[in-house]
Amino acid sequence: MSATDGYKIRRFSPERGVWGRLTARDSVLRRLDGIMLLAVLALSMMSTALVYSATRNRAELNHGDPYYFLLRNFFNIGVGMAMAIGAVWVGLRALRGAVVILYGISLLLILAVLTPLGATINGARSWIQLGGGFSIQPTEFTKITIILMMATILAGKVDAGDRAYPDHRTVVEALGLAALPVMIILLMPDLGSVMVIVVIVLAVLLASGASNRWIAGLLATGVVGCVLVWQLGVLDTYQINRFAAFANPALDPSGVGYNTNQARIAIGSGGLTGAGLFHGSQTTGQFVPEQQTDFIFTVAGEELGFLGAGTIILLLGVVLWRACRIARESTELYSTIVAAGIVAWFAFQSFENIGMTLGIMPVAGIPLPFVSYGGSSMFAAWIGVGLLQSIKVQRPMSA
Repeated sequence: MSATDGYKIRRFSPERGVWGRLTARDSVLRRLDGIMLLAVLALSMMSTALVYSATRNRAELNHGDPYYFLLRNFFNIGVGMAMAIGAVWVGLRALRGAVVILYGISLLLILAVLTPLGATINGARSWIQLGGGFSIQPTEFTKITIILMMATILAGKVDAGDRAYPDHRTVVEALGLAALPVMIILLMPDLGSVMVIVVIVLAVLLASGASNRWIAGLLATGVVGCVLVWQLGVLDTYQINRFAAFANPALDPSGVGYNTNQARIAIGSGGLTGAGLFHGSQTTGQFVPEQQTDFIFTVAGEELGFLGAGTIILLLGVVLWRACRIARESTELYSTIVAAGIVAWFAFQSFENIGMTLGIMPVAGIPLPFVSYGGSSMFAAWIGVGLLQSIKVQRPMSA
């Protein structure tokens, strides 16, 4: 008897009384990871308060409307939630059949960024302007398609029972498909997204059971690649300055080191409980640039203090804990790889974003998942949650 048959017997068994007559929709709702959803919702609600605090006095950004970014952030969260619901409804296994199409679309979008359709913001040509003040950052969705594409290739023969783990040829194919969008993204250049994708690729390979020699080889290649990127002048001046400021925090405090210095001042001034929401002098005085996006953690540190900032870290930890549990309990390698890729994505992006505000990581222009303002990043993060929930929903129920 298959696992699916067992699931149907349990679901419609007369002994279960009224529970045996539950509809499929009820069953899906009961299978969702409620703890993860509550944590993500809490982060999103904290995001709205922090974004409003950071932008309500920024007339040059909000067009004279203090609620401009607040309302748009609510919209982004709503659309993101709808996308997550769509991911659960379609199902991870159905997406497996359409992954080639999704991968192709993501390649076309990041290529479009390099055409006249692309827009340069903060030194990186990473956006496509849609008009009406809306824009998309295709690299955020590329992270998802790389996870899905690599998982499809690496798990194909294993889930079919032909092999116990991916062979070398399969790994080469997966790495080649991941390298193509990375090379395009480097042309923008968007070094932050490349860093995230590299971590995702390593996590995916580890989860797939590929030989450890591939991991060691990739790490060595990464070191050589960093040296070549530096020597060949691939990085723009502003990116080099960011690394210089990270290596020497005292370097040009009114110039390249300004962002990190002001960020640490803001967080340090918050103390245990903070100055109070909407009462942070650094935030109100607009001393920290990009405070609604990349440096939104400084708003939490200053206005909510150690307790508020710690709550954000705790909630992110809950999301990662539940995601790891979903990956561990998955019965398919494909689902395990997808979950592991999403865990690596959320974990590294959170560590890098928070780390750069504390001065322990270089500034890389990476948003804080579920908290930073930005439609593309919010949509992609919620899609990631939807994929994780889809894995949990589709896992056969034990008898």
